Amino acid sequence: MKLSITKAKQLKPKPDETQLGFGTKFTDHMFNMDYAPDQGWHHLRIEPYASIAMDPATMVLHYGQGVFEGLKAYRTTSGRIQLFRPLDNFRRLNRSNEILCIPRLDENLALEGLKELLKIEQDWVPRAPETSLYIRPTIFASDPFLGVRASHTYRFFIILCPVGAYYPEGFNPVKILVEKDHVRAVPGGTGEAKTLGNYAASLLAGQKAHDAGFTQVLWLDGVERKYIEEVGAMNIFFVIDGEVITPALQGSILPGITRDTVLQLGRMWGLKVSERRISIDEVLKAQETAKLQEVFGSGTAAVISPVGQIKYADRLVTVGDGRVGPLAQRFYTAITDIQYGRAADPKGWVVPIA
Repeated sequence: MKLSITKAKQLKPKPDETQLGFGTKFTDHMFNMDYAPDQGWHHLRIEPYASIAMDPATMVLHYGQGVFEGLKAYRTTSGRIQLFRPLDNFRRLNRSNEILCIPRLDENLALEGLKELLKIEQDWVPRAPETSLYIRPTIFASDPFLGVRASHTYRFFIILCPVGAYYPEGFNPVKILVEKDHVRAVPGGTGEAKTLGNYAASLLAGQKAHDAGFTQVLWLDGVERKYIEEVGAMNIFFVIDGEVITPALQGSILPGITRDTVLQLGRMWGLKVSERRISIDEVLKAQETAKLQEVFGSGTAAVISPVGQIKYADRLVTVGDGRVGPLAQRFYTAITDIQYGRAADPKGWVVPIA
């Protein structure tokens, strides 16, 4: 398909790379593509970053039929720009599309559109250590219609945002609160999709956790309320008596790409790695018997996030000595070294751009 490119007449000033936050500054251009039943995905274009006009009856505003992804572009020490496992992001986007009744994308076409956008916006990829360009592909239902059905038309867009550390703590242990009263998702629902409503459903518990002095919520399963699922913005890992454990994917947990990267690296290193059900009681017992060695989260935004404390009911558990554990550090270093080109890519994960 033909890609049209319209350049912005006036470019924005670049932000101070030493002061980058997360999700506040956006680049000069965006990628757009539309879907209609008689044309499929069409009208591929790169154009100036701009607001999207919507009819008040646009279906996404009323029924939440929308999905998105998150990945990053990295600048290497040699100045090259590269992506990390981008096709996996577009494959996961298509899985979310299936769950939300949204037409599938051509994954390679979406990747080529992203590459062209990055070539135009390459000066926005920051050079400061541990910074990157965050990439947000999104699809939303665009029919102007009030009625509960799948939309007939859709908009797909990609916007870019230069970012620093996701958490104010940086690569330091965070505190997480186990949520007992609210649930995020149940098997058979939309929990494994990266969709709008899942994040809306997490806001109340997340706000309560922040108000109590915690960084994130640790979700339990929605049926028995005892098996650990994931943290608000990342998957979760426990190191218990030498075993690296993460909850198994059973339809209510987002299949994280960084999660899968940790699993693959761990197995490559010869570690005992398990995907299985793990209860909060097992974690507490491991702490009581001094077998709980580390806890860390994984996700695109923070990569690896060590956990120093977990609160469940009236118990506040300190993990290890409360500092960054050796495996969290090893995974963080290994993954970021691949992403920034400081180490060889062992699995063909890196896609160069410019």
